[in-house]
Amino acid sequence: MIKITKYPQPNDWAKLLQRPSIETAKLEKTVADIIQRVKEDGDNALRNYAMHYDGVKLQSLEVPENEIFNAVNEISISLQQAIRVAYNNILAFHSVQNQTEPYVETVSGVMCWRKSIPVQKVGLYIPGGSAPLFSTVLMLGVPAKIAGCSETILCTPCDKNEKVNAAILYAADLCGIKKIYKVGGAQAIAAMAFGTQSINKVYKIFGPGNQFVTCAKQLVQNYGIAIDMPAGPSEVAILADRQANAAFVAADILAQLEHGADSQSILVTDYLPFADEVNTEIEKQISSLPRSELALKAIANSKIIIVMSMEEGMNLINEYAPEHLILAVEDSTEIAQGITNAGSVFLGNYSPESAGDYATGTNHTLPTNGYAKSYSGVSLDSFVKKITFQKLTKAGLSLLSNTIIEMAEAEGLQAHANAVKIRM
Repeated sequence: MIKITKYPQPNDWAKLLQRPSIETAKLEKTVADIIQRVKEDGDNALRNYAMHYDGVKLQSLEVPENEIFNAVNEISISLQQAIRVAYNNILAFHSVQNQTEPYVETVSGVMCWRKSIPVQKVGLYIPGGSAPLFSTVLMLGVPAKIAGCSETILCTPCDKNEKVNAAILYAADLCGIKKIYKVGGAQAIAAMAFGTQSINKVYKIFGPGNQFVTCAKQLVQNYGIAIDMPAGPSEVAILADRQANAAFVAADILAQLEHGADSQSILVTDYLPFADEVNTEIEKQISSLPRSELALKAIANSKIIIVMSMEEGMNLINEYAPEHLILAVEDSTEIAQGITNAGSVFLGNYSPESAGDYATGTNHTLPTNGYAKSYSGVSLDSFVKKITFQKLTKAGLSLLSNTIIEMAEAEGLQAHANAVKIRM
């Protein structure tokens, strides 16, 4: 099943840990053309792309209010309850991030502080194809609501009957999102970035997607549009020792691989027999999965790596910088102290990655493709900008005047120095 690599040397790690590759140049050309068409033709381009890619003739781009209202009747009571539990946990976790920072008097008479201001207009992209990610609506909609963004719009593809997944609509309504559009793919990103006759331009775009969506998000940054983070196909790394449960680990690997053929799972262990046990369990479990065909393709991207020690395994994982990291090890809390690069971490045998995907309350919108070395996952901070303030009394400016003048004149900026001198 998954290829096993034994005791690789550190200078071989970079090659071993490569993500699935894509033809970047061809992809960027295709996406750039889509962006330009939407920028020029607006709604008309969106309708044409819906017909071309999805085979649907859109009468209206916006989901009508009655369809949102009726979504509650189209999903089971048990699913409604599950969504509400997840919503409440996500709300609880993100609400405590809403903290007022203290005022700081750096010297007598000089007061400095920082204030969080919501990004006014945000756009959420929600994949809606074979796996409609209504959970992502909660992950993005809840912090946007807490932050107080004045306008939140949502784009997601519809089916051939112009219907948007009812669970997506239900979750959006729970988050107070009313402007929902039946637009998917790179064209949805372009619509939110530049605006069309129906869709308002936003200041920041959030959400996962396929390689076309990811590329579009990266390209619109060139036009001054902010995005949540660079992201690519989903991934998990698992560090396991001999006390780990092979069936649990196999299930975690397959949970990641059913996302798509370009997903990746990495298992790192210091116990060689465990690798064979996990492969045996994968063979047992994969045949019963509805998305087994995707998982089988993604297995080609996945690896089991045998290391000499847990310390070496942790070093290798920090180099990989996974989106999700599962520590299926004894003393997982202590070992977790060594983590420097990861999007979200799951400690112990009873913390599956799917728990964080749905219901623990943490956010599942996370950096992939090694970006966890420099990016955080989505949080309340992602939906606000921080503005600094300072207020100086005359006495406070007097205390700092010599410092400011000395530094300004040393940099050759005499007008800066004069702005202080004239007040003194």
